[in-house]
Amino acid sequence: MEAKDVDIKLISRQFDGETTEETEVLSQGRFGVTDEGYFIEYEESEATGYEGSTTRLENFGTDKVTMSRSGSVTSNMTVQLGEKHHCVYGTLFGNFEVGVAAKKINVKLDDNGGTLYFSYVVDVNSSYIGDFEISVEVKPRA
Repeated sequence: MEAKDVDIKLISRQFDGETTEETEVLSQGRFGVTDEGYFIEYEESEATGYEGSTTRLENFGTDKVTMSRSGSVTSNMTVQLGEKHHCVYGTLFGNFEVGVAAKKINVKLDDNGGTLYFSYVVDVNSSYIGDFEISVEVKPRA
């Protein structure tokens, strides 16, 4: 399957133990097949705080998702069930090395799109930062 243009709805939630923040973004991007799953790629906007960056999500089967950003902000994060990964998380204020432990991954993607959901816990130097959830819905562009 060749990569295709898609409409993307992304909902991101973060909980720091006291408050929950939720961001919903509607975007256009690209969707295609990889050797081990699918990829979703889109340009970030001012709404997400990562304007000038491109984000790529890839699933590797049903137990691993990577999220990488390139452009004005660079980061590379791996969320994998049963593993804790140390990743560089880029922000507009600089890069941080964080620990990422997956809580849940749910992949319902096929060649026409679908949904990708993953949740994870982030820590810095073993200090809890927050729980995060990302839900992505991909539909062929009409």
